[in-house]
Amino acid sequence: MTLAELMTRRDELRGMRDAGVREVAHGERKIVYRSDAEMAAALADVERRIRAAEGRRPVSEIRITGSKGL
Repeated sequence: MTLAELMTRRDELRGMRDAGVREVAHGERKIVYRSDAEMAAALADVERRIRAAEGRRPVSEIRITGSKGL
């Protein structure tokens, strides 16, 4: 899939998830998501593929710092 197709697919999944739709038909192909978690996993996969197509690396480390403001 091209980057534009992936972004379109991501937008479709977000819209479906927001509307609570669990079924989608693409021509003769029909996809039924059994749960919100399954739809979230599909959305995460599409977003991962978009990052890869854009050449961005996945986040591997998160640093949290704090200060008392002194």
